[in-house]
Amino acid sequence: MERSEMTRNSPELLSVCRRWFDAVQRMRGKEVQNILTDKDHMLFIGTGEDELWSGRAVKAGIADFFGSIPTIIKLEETFGEAYENGRVGWACFTHNVVMAHQPDRVFPVRNTLIFALEDGFWRMVHRHGSVPLPNEEFVGSKQTAIADLVAAAAEGFAIDQQDGLASIMFTDIVNSSGLASVMGDRLWTSVVSEHFKQLRAIVEEANGQFVKSLGDGTLSSFPKPDLALDAARRIHETIKRSGGPAISVRVGIHSGSVVRKDDDFFGAVVNKAARITAIAAPNETWVSDATSEQVNENSHYHFVEAGFFELDGFEGEHLIRSLK
Repeated sequence: MERSEMTRNSPELLSVCRRWFDAVQRMRGKEVQNILTDKDHMLFIGTGEDELWSGRAVKAGIADFFGSIPTIIKLEETFGEAYENGRVGWACFTHNVVMAHQPDRVFPVRNTLIFALEDGFWRMVHRHGSVPLPNEEFVGSKQTAIADLVAAAAEGFAIDQQDGLASIMFTDIVNSSGLASVMGDRLWTSVVSEHFKQLRAIVEEANGQFVKSLGDGTLSSFPKPDLALDAARRIHETIKRSGGPAISVRVGIHSGSVVRKDDDFFGAVVNKAARITAIAAPNETWVSDATSEQVNENSHYHFVEAGFFELDGFEGEHLIRSLK
């Protein structure tokens, strides 16, 4: 089959896009965020010449970005098309927009949107919005929410930073979007909240630091790899014994030198731990060879090779082991 025959109109994506535009107009920040990917490859291009941002900071700042513009009193769609091909989709929209600060003026706004299927849901991975006039004239002020977050993240490596050795552990709930759809938002929020509460207790009992939650996942740090491994085992054991809704969790651990600032952690070790978690099998703990080698003389731990994997952002193939 030729590639062109695989591309088709996508009513589903049209609906997703229109829901996103409606959330922007009505300033429903959480819904605006939820349609975006939380991966590093998110790209956001605004209407100003310097408005090009990428990475997780986009999702974190998107609600403030749109929330700081004047109220949109009219959003009239003048063109809208969406297509999909496999796990990728794209759309183009034009709108006539009227802002509260200039109610007698109509602004023509153009958007191109690119999506990827993540756990069965379309997530926006690229947005390019434009108007045929300077952004400050359009909204009355310069938008800085995402730029401020990106700049702060970059400066975090130079201001008040502390270097040290640590074992970084990520956890991630498998198929969280599907489970949330089945349970409903209210029950799912309660389940995730209780899950995070259990994880925090386990991490702190193992002399680790529960750094933060990330959507349906968590980031924790431990001073030694054996403490991280013990916590990972406890997490799986606790989930198995739980009498609540069944969830599966994947865990990834990597050890090395990290940068710490304001109770958060940065650096290649953190990124690699995240990549390992993303490929880990459900209900398993996958670790880097650097982590397993630091405890390989201790019979308390047993590892089997999960394989050699390419990890986004890292050169070559990396040996990953599964904790048994």
